[in-house]
Amino acid sequence: MLVEIRLIAVIVAVACALPGVFLVLRSLTMMSDAITHTVLLGIVLAFFITQDLNSPLLMIGATLMGVATVWLIETLQRTKLLGNDTAIGIVFPLFFSIAIILITRYAGDVHLDADSVLMGELAFAPFRRLTLFGMDLGPKSLWTMSVILALNAAFIGVFYKELKLTTFDPAFAAAVGFSPALLHYGLMTLVSLTAVGAYDSVGSILVVGFMVGPALTGYLLTNRLKQMIGIAVLAAVINSLIGIELAFLLDTSLAGMAAVVTGVTCLLAFLFSPEKGWIKKAALRRKQKREFYTWLEKEGIH
Repeated sequence: MLVEIRLIAVIVAVACALPGVFLVLRSLTMMSDAITHTVLLGIVLAFFITQDLNSPLLMIGATLMGVATVWLIETLQRTKLLGNDTAIGIVFPLFFSIAIILITRYAGDVHLDADSVLMGELAFAPFRRLTLFGMDLGPKSLWTMSVILALNAAFIGVFYKELKLTTFDPAFAAAVGFSPALLHYGLMTLVSLTAVGAYDSVGSILVVGFMVGPALTGYLLTNRLKQMIGIAVLAAVINSLIGIELAFLLDTSLAGMAAVVTGVTCLLAFLFSPEKGWIKKAALRRKQKREFYTWLEKEGIH
């Protein structure tokens, strides 16, 4: 079971890190936070229709709600009356609060709650098994996240050039015939799908951490997109494994400790990055300051 927990954590981390790279580069990290919370409304509405917590329609409904969240936020932004943070601050609490009200009012006796979306429980993931023709194929979440990881990797692999172009120069991409909007909503659909698939295991808080943390680490350590993706994947694997080991050692939350390790890794990259690190830039500023004062002295300026 411990091996399965580690494997699920690694698969979830890598699946989140891949789209997270483009969220960081497009300055959409807060959008991932909004999506991971508002998908709860999609789950609730789909459950009211199906009355089955195991129905695949729950994932479809949640994914569509994530895309609807992105569309509504961007529609509010296009009015020029609201900024990016303001639009997210309106839509995200609205959808999430509606989901909470619907759960407490109409689904109080069902195992459907906000805590499972926010915190998840990685330790219980191996107990939810996938059986086919009487055969135990392993944890459901492992299969679900493996499929989502494959989809994320395939999307980035197939549309790598288009994603790169629309990320760094969307105007030129549109001029040469690419559709920035289509790729954008494709990416947001994957972000929503990843958040829905991962929430039951690690919760939305760690999903945001896994989407932003490894990608930000890669961004701080390199200026090349392919290298950034590679570093993000490596950081995701290392963060999840170290977090799980520390959680077992300290007898604490698995997802929580993985999030802490992810944050510490980002902090280390922020401080010690050879090119973009705070220490490197602080040393450079001190050097420039000394050179400036030396020049003033040579020129006789006091």
